[in-house]
Amino acid sequence: MAFTIKVNGVAHSVDVDDDAPLLWVLRDVLRMTGTKFGCGAALCGACTVHVDGEATRSCITPIGSIGKKAVTTIEAIGKTAQGKALQQAWVDLGVVQCGYCQSGQIMSAAALLAKTPKPSDADIDAAMSGNVCRCGTYQRIRAAIQRAAG
Repeated sequence: MAFTIKVNGVAHSVDVDDDAPLLWVLRDVLRMTGTKFGCGAALCGACTVHVDGEATRSCITPIGSIGKKAVTTIEAIGKTAQGKALQQAWVDLGVVQCGYCQSGQIMSAAALLAKTPKPSDADIDAAMSGNVCRCGTYQRIRAAIQRAAG
């Protein structure tokens, strides 16, 4: 089936089955490889993108459910002041080790800050609880979110 989806402000026409996961449309069809495959069951958060501003696990989100909703990926998050602040805090605090989960971590953090500009530790823990970091940089992730929140 043919779909038109808006990703990072640009409309894209794709010809895929309506149950194709958004993750694979982004990576395989649109060649936007910043969003990562982790578990395929929405348990790790590596595939997190925003759908109309909401942190969404793209590995279990069928393309047919997107409709006219706006999709934002890690490729565009730095175009916002908040996204840029998050990315800079990540660099300044040396959050990244292997880096595999970090696009999903940043996308979840950006969704949190959009809704809660001055989050408490509990807010951060709740928002980030579905994102797994196999390197265990959780304390640095929290510190980077706090720094970006200013």
